Amino acid sequence: MSPALKTRIAGLQMVSGPSVRANLAAAERLTAEAARQGARLVVLPEFFPVFGAREKRLRAAAETYGDGPVQAWARDAARRRKLWLIAGSMPLRTNTGRHTNTTLVFTPEGDCATRYDKIHLFAFDNGKEHYDEAASIAAGNTPVVFDTPFARVGLAICYDLRFPELFRALGVVDLIALPAAFTDTTGRAHWEILLRARAIENQCYLLAVGQGGRHANHRETHGNSMVIDPWGDILDRKGKGEGIVIADLDPQRLAESRHALPALEHRVLRTADFPVSS
Repeated sequence: MSPALKTRIAGLQMVSGPSVRANLAAAERLTAEAARQGARLVVLPEFFPVFGAREKRLRAAAETYGDGPVQAWARDAARRRKLWLIAGSMPLRTNTGRHTNTTLVFTPEGDCATRYDKIHLFAFDNGKEHYDEAASIAAGNTPVVFDTPFARVGLAICYDLRFPELFRALGVVDLIALPAAFTDTTGRAHWEILLRARAIENQCYLLAVGQGGRHANHRETHGNSMVIDPWGDILDRKGKGEGIVIADLDPQRLAESRHALPALEHRVLRTADFPVSS
């Protein structure tokens, strides 16, 4: 990463519905506005091309890796806008009858740089709301980082946020990108505090981009997309509804935070190195 230059990064909060065409139109509109504001990297939310649909419709919208209208749009949008596009997440087909929940990353040339399949699958049942992603989603098993000219970036999706060991496995990164569709119930309780903790623990910027509103299936997502700096300060936030969060990734801020509090240098012991008494 350049030792001096700031880079503008943006999160594109959406309230996606069951229509892929309408969702791609919204994503295009937000990407164009972020580019107009100078963003060189943008992140879309979890399941940005289809959300709130019945399982049959979600399966129908799943694409084969490397082919399909959502991937074609993302490649083209990244190339036309000359930016890094972290395409939230989308369903990709597998041979198991389930789909993955996958983040694809596109370069300013329109190439797919990497993919990340969501590792931790959400389950929640409070008697009123019930979710079990493992019933239809095949879990990934590999943490993913990638390099840009201005930052080393780690990837995670939504429920991954609750598992700090995943973020430790990413190593030292400058930015964590986290597409999400947090429920409003769990989001009001835990979203902000977990995001700020992950940024502080890993001494990096964190760009968390949520779905934010009431969807066609009446599910309400929390929104509150944020850009957080390495000290845990919130640089920008969007509550509910469609919109953009945007801020500068500042290498000097990274260096100063890590120099003043060298926690990354002190991270020398693994949990397995500590004896456990009983």
